[in-house]
Amino acid sequence: MRWQSEGGTPPPKKIIVADDRITADEAYRLACEGTALLWRGDFQNARQLLQAMARRIDRKPRKAPGPTSLPAESFHLYRLAQSQRARTLGMLLLPFEDEYRVPLRRAPDVRQACIEAYGPATGPFVASLRELLGLIGAHEWRKNGVPVPALGRRIHPHYGVFAPIRGEYVDLVAAAPIPENCALAFDIGTGTGVLAAVLAQRGVARIVATDQDRRALACASENLTRLGLAAQVAVESADLFPAGRASLVVCNPPWVPARANSSLERAVYDPDGRMLTGFIRGLAAHLEPGGEGWLILSDLAEHLGLRSRDELLGAFAQAGLKVAGRIDARPGHPRAADTTDLLHAARAAERTSLWRLMPI
Repeated sequence: MRWQSEGGTPPPKKIIVADDRITADEAYRLACEGTALLWRGDFQNARQLLQAMARRIDRKPRKAPGPTSLPAESFHLYRLAQSQRARTLGMLLLPFEDEYRVPLRRAPDVRQACIEAYGPATGPFVASLRELLGLIGAHEWRKNGVPVPALGRRIHPHYGVFAPIRGEYVDLVAAAPIPENCALAFDIGTGTGVLAAVLAQRGVARIVATDQDRRALACASENLTRLGLAAQVAVESADLFPAGRASLVVCNPPWVPARANSSLERAVYDPDGRMLTGFIRGLAAHLEPGGEGWLILSDLAEHLGLRSRDELLGAFAQAGLKVAGRIDARPGHPRAADTTDLLHAARAAERTSLWRLMPI
């Protein structure tokens, strides 16, 4: 049967059939050894088994960095632990029949969630329960939306598109002073379209929102239409900048220069800081005289030792840019207060900044 993995995970080399009779300890042992379990029992029991396996992973002592270790080592240990956790939990598999039907007792109707992530059905396949639960969660977010206080409305993220649950970057764009006589703005890497919507609501007459991800383009278009802003905001497929110049160019790139392991992680991790570097280098050529570029960027990478503040400022100078101002915000997400997190020190010190950049 065909293997399906949205994240590109290779199929397991060894698969055995399992059902309600298997214990959590046995399932966990087999998954750690690299043996996948194709589930033939009750769907809800499979969910409980997955939760039990996750508890066993979380109870396992984690390798801690030494007392003289650099923050980057903590980051790499964290990424390794997350990868191993995902691989182990991904070993519990489900069969899918035609039209995304799961042939198990008490299985929910997952057709719409699968269509939104995978597209039209193409026949039977096998996928991990963990991935399916992610699809179901994404479907609920898309259906119900995420409240955005700066808009006073909800944004409906699609599967694989970063949801605006970290509101500090949105609040910064809602608060920063817009350049005078700003008739045109570019929103680079628009994602859900939330920043373009904020700019439109603040009175910018015309906005061009770009992205190169097909899901993001569809998501932004749908959100802007729902908000009644489709006539004010044009959504275009582009690698960074659209053609021409604008009085305001906004970008909220991934803030950690590392490899992404899934489509959702691409909003956080960017190998070698490609998008950040591309935005900085191309900004001056896309600004009208007197215009500004707004770079919204977390400094988490600096606290992890993956990028220094001097490197960032040096990139500005090399691109012919000066800092006209900066607004900072503290993170409001729960991880910032989680002292058990391996990256707690970096997360607690993190700030998200809106850098106002202008050509020198």
